[in-house]
Amino acid sequence: MAAQPLTMSFGAVDYTICAVLLLVSCGIGLYHGCVGGGQKTTRSFLMADRSMSCGPVSLSLLATFQSSVGILGTPAEVYRFGTEYWLLGLSYFLGLLIPAHVFIPVFYRLKLTSTYEYLELRFNKTVRICGTATFIFQMVVYMGVGLYAPALILNTVTGISLWASVTGLGLVCTLYTAIGGLKAVIWADAFQTIVMVAGQLAVIGVGSWQAGGIGRVWDIASQGGRISAVNWNPDPTERHSFWSLSIGGMFMMLALYGVNQAQVQRYLCARSERQAILSCYVVFPWQQIVLAISCVMGLVMYARYQECSPLDTGLLKSPDQLVLYFVMDVLRDLPGLPGLFVACLFSASLSTISSAFNSLATVTLEDLVRPCVPGLSEQNAMRTSKALAVAYGILCLGLAYIASLMGSVLQAALSIFGMLGGPLLGVFSLGLFFPRANPTGAIVGLACGLCMALWIFIGSFLSRARLAGRSVQTAVGCLNATLSLASTMSTLLPIPSTVATLPSTVASGQQTGLSGLDSFYSLSYMWYTAHNAATVVLVGMLVSLLTAPMESIDQRTLVPVAYTLCRCLPANARAWLCCATSSDHEIKQKPSADSSENQTDLIMVPLAEPDLENPKPPQEATSNSTYL
Repeated sequence: MAAQPLTMSFGAVDYTICAVLLLVSCGIGLYHGCVGGGQKTTRSFLMADRSMSCGPVSLSLLATFQSSVGILGTPAEVYRFGTEYWLLGLSYFLGLLIPAHVFIPVFYRLKLTSTYEYLELRFNKTVRICGTATFIFQMVVYMGVGLYAPALILNTVTGISLWASVTGLGLVCTLYTAIGGLKAVIWADAFQTIVMVAGQLAVIGVGSWQAGGIGRVWDIASQGGRISAVNWNPDPTERHSFWSLSIGGMFMMLALYGVNQAQVQRYLCARSERQAILSCYVVFPWQQIVLAISCVMGLVMYARYQECSPLDTGLLKSPDQLVLYFVMDVLRDLPGLPGLFVACLFSASLSTISSAFNSLATVTLEDLVRPCVPGLSEQNAMRTSKALAVAYGILCLGLAYIASLMGSVLQAALSIFGMLGGPLLGVFSLGLFFPRANPTGAIVGLACGLCMALWIFIGSFLSRARLAGRSVQTAVGCLNATLSLASTMSTLLPIPSTVATLPSTVASGQQTGLSGLDSFYSLSYMWYTAHNAATVVLVGMLVSLLTAPMESIDQRTLVPVAYTLCRCLPANARAWLCCATSSDHEIKQKPSADSSENQTDLIMVPLAEPDLENPKPPQEATSNSTYL
């Protein structure tokens, strides 16, 4: 079907659906803020009393991951370049399995509130502050974009004032986060996840029916080359390949699900370690379903516009406008469904932004306020945490205004958000897996990782190297499109390219004739996290080996597998790697305070060189037993 200009229609039913979404989200916050006397302690406000089960936790994990950026970007990616992006689902397996059995047990048994408390336990307070500052910058940069994009969409399809939309969404999100705390955020995320899936399924159902059925959609996509074969090319500058999507994507998932406060905080609020681990397994099939839905939507879009793309006619200026154009084209004669999809986008944005507010309030209170005010009472801490949530909400409104002035530079801001996850993953990995790593190595490694991320970002942003993408087929009918269509749509859909999921400097396709720094700058964005994390680990270990080892380490902060792997090394090498002690260390179990699940805390007890043939029973831990 040839692309045509749209007559937008957003009726009373559509407005009602969007209003119900916002009212239910507010109602969830008010309920959890008032029931049982409300949120009286920071434990209940920030950690939901550590009482959540795996069901709502897993849905909240999914909602935080699935933003409006993904809902708009993934179908457009598949529409333009095919189903190869679907292979990203391979990365979800190890990207969730490793956090479930490596990161979560350590964090949960330490009873952390802020993920960055770990960095102080493992290294020192300076490393903790550096990690906290990196995270705050990462989330603050993203908040304004996350709020501005859906508000602009609402303005586009309804004509409601852009800043009225920004203010309304921001206030709703701030209200239920500041009143209901983490428990309200998690239950609102669960509700919003259902709305997200329903909105996307409605579009797919109507779109595939109009195209002649899902089988017809698949046939058209196959004939148009959109059912992609697996690309086995190991070239790291290849934008999408089996290796970049599965291995590079795995590191992206580790940075998100392993060390990001917004996600880890959900694990830590689970009622037991078992429930926290189970939530990782439960979210895995949900992730696959959501990815599949987004990819199928892209194929349905291609089936509708394969004769004449709205990009070719000039109706749209950016691929990121495709999804909204498609939705309003398909659903314009069906009252309520456009409102359902816009509510779907609202849900994605609200879940992401509310998670940002809550996690930022948590790390600010625990990592910055409490250390500066050691005698802070519980009542004042509670007031401070709510005030921080409100303050970040107000800051988000200001950032949304700045976002409107930055134009296409916002796309660069999203790149920074993704690239900062690598250095954070690197510094946590340095602490967990490398006993020899010391605070000096961690700080220098983190600094080098951040500098490397900034270097690649600026270099790729300024580089003229571009990848020539495979263009959508242009039929003869597109040549008859008039300039008036472009003029109409340029005012109808003014969505900027800032909601793209990918940096503009890594456009899809094959590179030709690139060498030197241009080739380096063309590194696939899927490798950014792995590259920057590796920089932190390599530099951090090198500096640690050149400086004095730590005098003592809380062994609960190390992953026991590190000692298991060290057993294959000679005794001297093993002693040198394990912080200059000549003894191995046995893991002793002690009962945890959480008797309901028989949890255990890890204590590393210094022992003599063990006799593996006739192991001795472990001795009781002394007051210094948690240190070498």
